[in-house]
Amino acid sequence: MDEKPLLHKCLGLLYSLFCYVYSMLVLVYFVGFIGPPQVPKDIDSGPATAWYFAALIDVALISLFALQHSGMARKSFKSFWLQWVAAPIERATYVLFSSLALSLMFLLWQPISLTLWDIETPAARGLINGLYWLGWIIALLATFLLSHFELFGLKQALDVFRPHRGESRTFKTPWLYKLVRHPLYLGFVMTFWATPHMTVGHLLFAGVGTLYILIGTLLEEKDLVQLFGEQYRQYQRKVGMLLPFLGRR
Repeated sequence: MDEKPLLHKCLGLLYSLFCYVYSMLVLVYFVGFIGPPQVPKDIDSGPATAWYFAALIDVALISLFALQHSGMARKSFKSFWLQWVAAPIERATYVLFSSLALSLMFLLWQPISLTLWDIETPAARGLINGLYWLGWIIALLATFLLSHFELFGLKQALDVFRPHRGESRTFKTPWLYKLVRHPLYLGFVMTFWATPHMTVGHLLFAGVGTLYILIGTLLEEKDLVQLFGEQYRQYQRKVGMLLPFLGRR
């Protein structure tokens, strides 16, 4: 193993590690942006502006993230992208761009503070906040049930240090994936909606965010059908998309 390739591999690993750490910090901030923990700027804080102007900016920010997140995940884009980005760091770069798009949304988000509901009963607030944290637990667990470090690009950077093995993608449905096809997205949808204090701005985020997840899920399933064929079609017929029994084909 000569020095130059080894140096490139080490730099690629350091870069992927940076992308991973940054993405984790962004996700931790996201928890506070839409939920109970205090962060410097959350979904309902910031200078007030006209509601129609705020709504336009907020929808644009979510759309920017959606275009980046789904666009860069498509096979056609990856084929083009890999001409410029080395394969071992391609996933880490995708994760970095997603994290930057989220960071921009946190920074520029415009609150619309009109309250739609504010539940004050301690038991009800506790139940709703419990659902919020359950959503995050489901989302995090879903990443580890398949391959957390592959999802965030670290495994690809580590694989270059190992002897090359021809690995084929295997279809597996561990635990939560036997209940719903996309537990990660189910967890996110739960976090969007489970709040005891719902403002118009939060409702806008939850509604547009859920719509994007539904569209993104359909696009992802097309890729999965191409990858796994009839095996995935049978899975679609047996297991609901985001809720058990709902969305089976």
